[in-house]
Amino acid sequence: MVTVTLGPEGTYSHRAARAIDDEIDFRQSVTSIVDAVASGEYDRGVIPVENSIEGSVTESLDAVAEYDVAVVREIVTPIRHALLAQGAEFETVASHSQALAQCRSFLDREYPDTSLEAVASTAQGVEYARENPSVAGIGHPDNADERLEILAEDIQDQDSNATRFFALAPAEERSKGGGKTSLVVYPNANYPGLLLELLNPFANRDINLTRVESRPSGQRLGDYVFHVDIEAGLYEARTQEAIAELEDLAENGWVRRLGSYDTEHVVD
Repeated sequence: MVTVTLGPEGTYSHRAARAIDDEIDFRQSVTSIVDAVASGEYDRGVIPVENSIEGSVTESLDAVAEYDVAVVREIVTPIRHALLAQGAEFETVASHSQALAQCRSFLDREYPDTSLEAVASTAQGVEYARENPSVAGIGHPDNADERLEILAEDIQDQDSNATRFFALAPAEERSKGGGKTSLVVYPNANYPGLLLELLNPFANRDINLTRVESRPSGQRLGDYVFHVDIEAGLYEARTQEAIAELEDLAENGWVRRLGSYDTEHVVD
């Protein structure tokens, strides 16, 4: 089995992917990862979905709504950011936009005059720092080596900083078993009380909603796709009943079952 995730080597996605596979390839965007899994090019893909400080990764939400894939596992890992550079004098801090945002208070306080550059991944920012003494990177402290020193550790704004990742598989591997389920709902409608109607089937059956988020459908302004996570498996009768009611409400659109899965906490 081969897993694809965000590269280069050393990203937090890479660290999460190591929890499910030893053979890992890399892509530079979430969308290309989801596409590669949907087409069957890879057995598994690992993508970041939500961070406890910065919230959802919108590219991931849009990609799982666009491509037919299965979510087979959830991986939650703590995020420990370090500032890495060749020396104490640098002009730019380069990292993924989420990492820069997660360390905003530290950077504003300690390096208010330093420019910030958003790049494709934390590991790419670290590579830039390894190649250029005028650049510092933000990444896991394990990325330090003979060329890069750790200038500061645990620079994230919250000690509880953590990211959840989805392990994806081709659609035919979708499972009904697991403690959580993710759905994508496109009602193709817009009227007062719509969202309440969409959520009632779960509330009426005592199914806990752990996340509800809207994303633009791309069809027209004001038209939305809803991402819903619930604490119940697709195998459960109450889940099947709730989704059947949901499909009736979204009769002009569609409901996609991404699958049921369990959560693994990885401390690395």
